[in-house]
Amino acid sequence: MKQFLIILVAAFMITSCANNNQSSEKSGSSSKKVSLTAAGATFPMPYYNLVFKKYTKSQGTLVTYGGIGSGGGIRSLKDRVVDFGASDAFLSDKKIADLPAPIVHIPTCLGAVVIAYNLPGIESIQLSNELLEAIFMGKVTKWNDAKIKAENPGIKFPDLDITFVHRSDGSGTTYIFSDYMSKISAKWEAEVGKGKSLKWPIGIGAKGNPGVAGTIKQTVGAIGYIGSEYAFAQKINYAKVKNSSGNFIEPSIESISASAKGEIPADTRVMLTNSSDPNAYPISGFTWIILYKEQKYDGRSLAQAKGTLEFLNWLIDKEAQAVAPQVNYAPLPAKAVELSKQILASVTYDGKPILK
Repeated sequence: MKQFLIILVAAFMITSCANNNQSSEKSGSSSKKVSLTAAGATFPMPYYNLVFKKYTKSQGTLVTYGGIGSGGGIRSLKDRVVDFGASDAFLSDKKIADLPAPIVHIPTCLGAVVIAYNLPGIESIQLSNELLEAIFMGKVTKWNDAKIKAENPGIKFPDLDITFVHRSDGSGTTYIFSDYMSKISAKWEAEVGKGKSLKWPIGIGAKGNPGVAGTIKQTVGAIGYIGSEYAFAQKINYAKVKNSSGNFIEPSIESISASAKGEIPADTRVMLTNSSDPNAYPISGFTWIILYKEQKYDGRSLAQAKGTLEFLNWLIDKEAQAVAPQVNYAPLPAKAVELSKQILASVTYDGKPILK
């Protein structure tokens, strides 16, 4: 796996350099701009695809991103083959200690993990905590089960097996989903737990949010968890989920934003699932970019480090954040932006701050 990631990221870097050289030749410029390479979470990819292209167009700095899952992004960062990694799960103290040097977390937007399903003719359902546990633990196996019908009066459910689709790769989306499940279900917490990769009690696996979304769309009777934009883009129905206040909530910019109204620690490492806000969609979370706090390593140039920091500073600012709602992500709250700018100001090259 490590060799595969190195080869994959190397291919991105070769492409980036080639495109950069072509741009310089066309413009007649003798100075070479840096190009940035990153890899990781598929959860924020629709947002990253738009905003990275916007930065390239406006600044001329090529930013290449490989959606290989949060686990792959952290491995790429650990191997130092990317400028930064991306993850929907913040790193624990133990995981941070496993890396070769201290790192920092920069949140980039908020998104929702939706419970998507494929039941032709049924456009909306409601799922309580008890039903989520029963379905995903394999205790409710038919769509016409009395427990589902009781929670959704007036809907005629088919006599059809439930097929649970989950991620097969290391995934921050899985971490957000399983963090929520662990908060609402003692049984889930004891028997499955939370993490990027889990020992699933039931179901079939698919790679990445695109893989899970595609499998659900092609499988009548399927249910699973995916980033909200993948459900919107592929027109896959999703459930309203009961939040901690007892309200059935569907994901929207407003309900996702409501999940971040609580305290945010200085290092931004916080899970937003099961928010106490009565208007919050309960399976929401930050997605982070992670980079080394000291940028002088492995022959890395000051120009490369400065290019990385300038891009990330732009990414958390107004111009880039305004793009997030266009693809159904919520922009960062003001407190998260303030903390992120403080964190970026602490990043150094040879012990000296990069951003002035």
